[in-house]
Order: sequence, then C-alpha cells, then structure tokens
Amino acid sequence: MHYEVMVAHRSEYPEPIAFTRGASLKVGERYEGPEGWDDWYFCAVAGREGWVPAQVFERVDEGVGRALEDYTAREMDVDVGERLVGGRVLGGWAWCCRDGDSGWVPLECLRELG
Repeated sequence: MHYEVMVAHRSEYPEPIAFTRGASLKVGERYEGPEGWDDWYFCAVAGREGWVPAQVFERVDEGVGRALEDYTAREMDVDVGERLVGGRVLGGWAWCCRDGDSGWVPLECLRELG
C-alpha cells in the first residue's frame, strides 16, 4: 500500500514503549478518544509506557498481559506531501516506511494512493 501524507503528524512519545514476544505487560486504561482508534490500551513494561493495540497481547490476569509478538509504539513524524509505503494497519494507524525510517502514522493523516 502506498500513501500520501495529507496532514502533518508529530510523535508525542520520544521514547516509545517496545517489547518482545512473551514480555509481561501492565495493562491499563482503554483509549476512548474521538478519533476512532479502537482497542488501544495504555501499557507499561521495563520502565516505559505507551499505547498498545489489543491485537498484539493477550490478557492473562486483571491488569496483566503477555505480548503475542514483538512490538514498538514508535511513531513516524511526517509532513504534508510526503509519500510513504504502508504495511500493517491496526486500530486506525498504519505502519509506514520512508527512506529507511519507519513507524506508525494515523490513517486520518493519510490518503491511499492507487
């Protein structure tokens, strides 16, 4: 999938949460914002906190989850007019690449190219 950036995006998390498959996560609140980003939870692991899509972890107890795969919440800073190559889409965000850089970008900032 290829995208054009229609709205600039800047990450608010310079040190994003990241973990490997099997990691134990502290699972907190579910995101409830107006953007329609479904099934994201605020999690903590190894001293870092951030938003994690429900698809990458399983709940093992109240407030505890286990990672089903490697994951990073790294967001990509993008500017209007840039072209990106998109990959996986989760909860209103796309994993995108550009010139050796990669990260999550909100779908609302992107226009799919044919």
